[in-house]
Amino acid sequence: MKKQLFSIFGPVILAAVLIVVLFFSPVKINQHDPALLKEAASSMSGNILRGDDVKKQALSTDQYVPFFGSSELSRISPFHPSVLAEKYQRGYTPFLLGAPGTQSMAQFMMMQSLGNDLKNRKVVFVISPQWFVRDGLKQAYFQAYYSPEQTLNWLLHLKKIDESDRYLAKRLVQYKVKDARTDEMLRNVAAGKLPSTFDKRISQLKLNLFSREDELFSTIGLRSKQKQIDASAKQLPDQYNEADLKKLANKIGSEQTSDNSLQIQNKFFRGLRKHLPELRNKQNKLDYRYSKEFSDFQLALDQLAKEHADVLFIIPPVNGKWSKYTGLSQEMLQQFSTKIKYQLQSQGFNNIADFTNDNNTNYFMQDTIHLGWQGWLAADQKIAPFLKGNKQEAQNYQMNNAYFLSKKWQQQNPATIK
Repeated sequence: MKKQLFSIFGPVILAAVLIVVLFFSPVKINQHDPALLKEAASSMSGNILRGDDVKKQALSTDQYVPFFGSSELSRISPFHPSVLAEKYQRGYTPFLLGAPGTQSMAQFMMMQSLGNDLKNRKVVFVISPQWFVRDGLKQAYFQAYYSPEQTLNWLLHLKKIDESDRYLAKRLVQYKVKDARTDEMLRNVAAGKLPSTFDKRISQLKLNLFSREDELFSTIGLRSKQKQIDASAKQLPDQYNEADLKKLANKIGSEQTSDNSLQIQNKFFRGLRKHLPELRNKQNKLDYRYSKEFSDFQLALDQLAKEHADVLFIIPPVNGKWSKYTGLSQEMLQQFSTKIKYQLQSQGFNNIADFTNDNNTNYFMQDTIHLGWQGWLAADQKIAPFLKGNKQEAQNYQMNNAYFLSKKWQQQNPATIK
């Protein structure tokens, strides 16, 4: 009878044991092939952004350069960094770490989970003024890109709690993390207490599970933009010539914004047209000078400093024709630029490409807020030499977390900055 029962249930029990071992073991089992990593580099899918496995494998080599940003990275055109790098065989491939709705907190979580894979690396970071509304990241965007794996990775690697840890824990509590144990650990860290040994043991099992799911399933439904990149590259001349590329950017920009006088890409403007009357002067009260996002951004800066990363920051403008129509203040945007550059430069981040004054340059923007044909080409004039330059051994920064994580900084008027 026992033999019969074992013959029936033995395989089931064995399979269950193997599944438990598979999902909870910390041993790595999955190695991605180079073709898959290339596809993932332009996917910007939630699975890739919330996970660690694919990103870490790609960035463990010198082939991929992390490009942090948000929705502008998803707008593929012949002048997009991924297209230019491929067409002109730059020797690197941008790994696009952002999507519509990713802001400083999501980017910090990705950075800290990458750990030493960012050490002494060159990094490109696009800062969008639109992130810096009063309360910063919206709840819906937080939920879309929140990663339990990255949160536990951060909590379980805490050795001592500093100002940035307490700040992050308080912010995560505000966004209502659903897991009760994680929420309790966050509240403890916010109060200056390390997670308990018991909580760490249970959470390590959860992290093993999340990591295994990441390894096994993160590339399912991968929506790579590689076909768009390849098609866009065919529109470029074989030899890189700045003057010729500027002419081409004007030509394509003119053709693709022919439906309107606001220099907004036709396919985007078609959906916008019916709302135009209600949008006139409707952005005259928008203000990006006072926001919790400034302190969220400091988290990302602090992590980049810890890894001694060499970073090029890009500040895009807002379409001048659009801002004039909607009443969005260009003076306010100039003051935002002053404030964010002070936060960067006062701490030693001096590689900044600020395009705020290009708001009225023809075809600089693809639509209302996203870099377009001339915009990406101008950015490339900064990106290409930055990435071609010698790799730095280390970058030394002078971080001032006590100030830049404070409400005082969030609410400081840029006009008072000395």
